Order: sequence, then structure tokens, then C-alpha cells
Amino acid sequence: MKPLNYAILKHFTTVKEACAEDVIEALKGDYGNFRALNKDAVIEALMTAEANGLLEETRFDEDKSGNLRVYYHANEEGAATINKYIKD
Repeated sequence: MKPLNYAILKHFTTVKEACAEDVIEALKGDYGNFRALNKDAVIEALMTAEANGLLEETRFDEDKSGNLRVYYHANEEGAATINKYIKD
């Protein structure tokens, strides 16, 4: 099994876009027992990936509770870099 941060990045090579909640939902089957699979930690991982040029913000909205959700995607270059260093 890949480290959680690797799995988060790889997820973006398989979807058009996702927010932290989408990532958690997608990974909870394999990583549900990881303490780091929580909203704050996933948001931090996504923001780090964005700062490193692997992901880009695509849009934002609010959830039912009025909390901000930021959506990201891996552009072509980001996806290529992720796939180059993180093998399936």
C-alpha cells in the first residue's frame, strides 16, 4: 500500500477534479484507519501539492453547513510528474 500522501496525489490522476471531502470518501476504503485521513490533513496535503505545482485550483463552493470547499485538479504536467514518481 502506498503512503497516504502518495495515494492522495494519485487520486487526482484518475478524476477530473476533487475536493478534500471527495478524496476522503474515495480513500476511506483502504486508508480509513489512518489518523491523517481527516479534512484538515487532506486540505494541507492538497495545498502543499498546489504550492509545488502538482495540482491547480479549479473552483470553490460551500457545503451544506456553509463551509468552503476548494476543488483541485492535476493538469497535464502535474499528472505526468505524479505518474513519473508514484507508480501504480
